[in-house]
Amino acid sequence: MPQSDAMTCYDVFNGDADGIASLLQLRLAHPADARLVTGPKRDIRLVERVAAVAGDEVIVLDVALAANRAAVERLLAAGVRVEYFDHHDTGPGPLPADLVAHLDRAPDVCTGILVDRHLGGTQRIWAVVAAFGDNLPEQAHALAGPLALDASDLAQLAALADVLTYNTYADRLDDAIVAPDVLFQTLLAARDPLRFVRDDAVFARIDAARRRDLAAAASLEPAYRRPGAHVYILPDAAWTRRIRGIFGNEVARREPTLAHAVLSRGDHGEFVVSVRAPRAQPTGADVLCRAFATGNGRSAAAGIQRLASADLDRFVACLDRAYPGPG
Repeated sequence: MPQSDAMTCYDVFNGDADGIASLLQLRLAHPADARLVTGPKRDIRLVERVAAVAGDEVIVLDVALAANRAAVERLLAAGVRVEYFDHHDTGPGPLPADLVAHLDRAPDVCTGILVDRHLGGTQRIWAVVAAFGDNLPEQAHALAGPLALDASDLAQLAALADVLTYNTYADRLDDAIVAPDVLFQTLLAARDPLRFVRDDAVFARIDAARRRDLAAAASLEPAYRRPGAHVYILPDAAWTRRIRGIFGNEVARREPTLAHAVLSRGDHGEFVVSVRAPRAQPTGADVLCRAFATGNGRSAAAGIQRLASADLDRFVACLDRAYPGPG
């Protein structure tokens, strides 16, 4: 991905742990003065914002091609080189012509793993962060095997992944502790994730907020208990929007045979839904969520952007059918 003087490079990435850690791998291996296009976790139609022209290059990481196909096809038709790394839904039909694609929807893959494969493991430690961030601890430990990291190092990388996920999981940038583009630049300057965790005041600030918010969530009980799934409905507040993702990961790890849904109110007044398939059988979350108009995601973890209160009972019934539990 060499950059010429005549072209502009755009880095388009999800603001969560996987998106940030994926781009860090690429830019540590191949530095470029790129324009950053990102947003909070749920802001996935990012390619629409790119105003590239013929000869420019656009790198897209960790946002579903299904939600960005029209924008990608527009750029390709204009003579823009587009390279895409992702593990989400690609949408119907063949891939757009001329797209340089690194796509894999397997449930044990995240975008950071795809970038790690592309780079031959040269920035592997950031792939470990990406895997932890997408709730793939087994894959994170496997990736870390050749790196001679001890248990303390791995715990710090997992904490960093939680911090990155927590920071930008909310629906709007105002809820983030640090804007994702600023956080990416800070991490790029730090280069070493372990040094960032140990020494950087930015990590300490976000982590303190994360711990405070998780402590506030510790007393939450499921609003619905089904044989194969639990549903949590969080209070309507900025802190609950931030913890939605890591809280979902935490309860999924705690009860690996159950599916989990975590709901909170979005700016639009309707529910935003995060679904985690059972860790013991991480499939079906994407199919469940796509039964609703604004649902999407991957088989192990998916979500619904807008769920009306009137549709809550239908959602719980669908969740119950998708994950009926033992027997």
